[in-house]
Amino acid sequence: MTDDEVVEALRIVARTGSLVPPATPEAIAGAEEAIGFPLPPLLRRLYAEVANGGFGPNEGILGVSDGAAQGNFADIAELYQDGPDPSGRIPACLVLIYDWGCTIWSLVDFRDPAGVMWVNHEGECWSQGVNLAEWLTGTLTGTLTVETLLESQPTS
Repeated sequence: MTDDEVVEALRIVARTGSLVPPATPEAIAGAEEAIGFPLPPLLRRLYAEVANGGFGPNEGILGVSDGAAQGNFADIAELYQDGPDPSGRIPACLVLIYDWGCTIWSLVDFRDPAGVMWVNHEGECWSQGVNLAEWLTGTLTGTLTVETLLESQPTS
């Protein structure tokens, strides 16, 4: 799916009333300031035009301030500032957006406008080989699962 198709597909989900309202421009700017990198354009659009998180797999990705939370995690900037990886194995540009459970996280590379997706599992971090649009397409079609994430791990 193209970025526009992903946005439209998630707008349809939002119309069911199951998503929180979009983020304010101030909340998006605050997250970018706290993280130190601009949001990838598709993620910025989704937060601003569709919903402040809550879309994606299962209960959905984290939002920015006052958006969708996941468990004890309030928003991507707060989680980023708390330092998700005390071992230092997660590069500073990778932002946690979804907790699959069992120490498995999906992360977005904020250095790349396409939002390349990464996986962190038990301290190991690797590129999933898809961008945010492809990752979200996988969540919409049901082809993205925790098993497919773990299958993307390179072998040593």
